[in-house]
Amino acid sequence: MSTIFQNKQGLKVLFAGAFLQLFLGIIYVWSVFKNPVSNYFGWAPQDVGLTASFMLCFFVIGILTGGKMQMKIGVRLTTLTGGLMVAAGMLATGLIPGEILSAGVPFDPAAFRPQAPVFLIYLFYGIAGGFGVGAAYNAIVTAAQKWFPKNRGFAVGVSACAFGASTVIFAPLVTMLINNLGVKATFFVLAGIFAATVLLLFNFISTPAEVAGAAGPVLKGKQYTTLEMIKNPRYYLLALSLMFGTSVFFIINPDLMDLAKDRGIASFATYLVMFVGIANALGRLGAPLISDKIGREAANMIILAITALGAFGLCFAGGWLLIVVIALVAFCYGGYPGLYPVLTAEHFGIKNVGSNYGAVMVGFMLSALFFPIVINRIADQQLRFMILGILAAIGAGLMLVLLAMKKKVEVENNG
Repeated sequence: MSTIFQNKQGLKVLFAGAFLQLFLGIIYVWSVFKNPVSNYFGWAPQDVGLTASFMLCFFVIGILTGGKMQMKIGVRLTTLTGGLMVAAGMLATGLIPGEILSAGVPFDPAAFRPQAPVFLIYLFYGIAGGFGVGAAYNAIVTAAQKWFPKNRGFAVGVSACAFGASTVIFAPLVTMLINNLGVKATFFVLAGIFAATVLLLFNFISTPAEVAGAAGPVLKGKQYTTLEMIKNPRYYLLALSLMFGTSVFFIINPDLMDLAKDRGIASFATYLVMFVGIANALGRLGAPLISDKIGREAANMIILAITALGAFGLCFAGGWLLIVVIALVAFCYGGYPGLYPVLTAEHFGIKNVGSNYGAVMVGFMLSALFFPIVINRIADQQLRFMILGILAAIGAGLMLVLLAMKKKVEVENNG
């Protein structure tokens, strides 16, 4: 741990990046915007809800593209570009024509005609914003890893934890701004804050190779290009295990309020959302730190197994047991963003980790798009969670196979 604090330049990069991640994590706060935006612009709530799906999809595309951008323009300019895209998306959203409904008047699509098509918010907030978040997120995580090659779990954990903690900070802040300033002014204020923060801090984001006199990371083993990586079976073990592991959270997260009410803790429903955000943030820091001690594959195998047990528990859990089970699932979900960038670097090299991690995140995107559509078609709730638990257990098995393959590669290289 003492070597961490001796790396002063690396700490500057790490904490500047973590502060930026606090802002970028607003991707997970769309549920707070949903109803006010629906009322203000006159769009149906279910249509407004799709904005989160667009943002999540283009978040992954931004991660994938951001890795390529880093190789051409560096992590500093990639962070700047991504951050300003988020700010621009918010500014453009605030400029969409809309009108305020009278206080206390519920939304009535028959009496209230929207002034603009709903696809504009998909384009500005969902696509531009999501892509910008992904590009900047990837650049910041990549820089953190390269400054702390011997403590990657710590570095990625701090960065990912800040991203997850954004929900706890921005959910009440956005609510307060909307209540006091209105929807349009809230987007303008957030756009200004985001732009100012990015312009103040992007210059701190760098890799050792971009800083004169700094020693770059020692490149050990084969440094895979993305094309080489996707031809390797270990890539599919990583992507599939990520896909299976995140599926449980993607099913329960949109329905947390309803699930709490159905299982006897309706009075705790509002607090459960914030509680899940805290557990998510702790997982982003805790899982990578544990992996520094016991190894990445072992740590990931454990959180996949806990995710599976959590899914099985959701078949029957109610009351306070439900809170415990959901907290465990949220902790594990938070652990995946802290572990998979490091797993990608250790299996395929640190040189191209930005673009390679983007390719692994395709598993995350497929999980977010596929499982909510397919699993939610199953009427029996217990059967849903049973299937999700089995998938997470399969993910843990894939980690066991990955660990065996890693040891085989190490023996071949040493032999």
